[in-house]
Amino acid sequence: MEDLLHNIRQCRICEAHLPLGPRPVATGHPDSKIVIIGQAPGTKVHQSGIPWDDASGRQLRKWLDVSTEVFYDESKFAIIPMGFCYPGKGKSGDLPPRKECAPQWHQALFDEMKQVELVILIGMYAQKYYLKEKAKRTLTETVANYKDYLPQYFVLPHPSPRNRFWLAKNPWFSDEVLNVLKLTVKKVLKD
Repeated sequence: MEDLLHNIRQCRICEAHLPLGPRPVATGHPDSKIVIIGQAPGTKVHQSGIPWDDASGRQLRKWLDVSTEVFYDESKFAIIPMGFCYPGKGKSGDLPPRKECAPQWHQALFDEMKQVELVILIGMYAQKYYLKEKAKRTLTETVANYKDYLPQYFVLPHPSPRNRFWLAKNPWFSDEVLNVLKLTVKKVLKD
């Protein structure tokens, strides 16, 4: 696992397309129980090299009901984005994650983590990649049907502060889904 993570951190396959250069961010451990698959690091995470080290990460930890210490315990959580490096700015936020990372590295990481009990898919890119034709037409539909993907996957919207309008428009997410998420995470970490 250490060699694999070292190789990932040395990856340069899409270097020519990265405005800030490569800085792959991913974590994992052979004992990881939960894998978080999000989009790609933002500029703050690119600078720090620490996954989810931003406002979205603080919100995600609240959603999961875990402390910072537990969240960054690699024997509990592995963090594998769809794109390991900051992809650059687009018209309405960051560009989509680079398409090279997931096919190049994800399966090798999962092969090293035999204790995984839950994969949390954050956002449409991760959901489309892993759920394939089982993903619904929209992220809202996919998240509303979260029970269809359990026990293997738990689907979430992105915890970005920019999603506050989505959260306000979909109160069922906070009222129901987050409670199930917290209980599911607690159970997996307890086992």
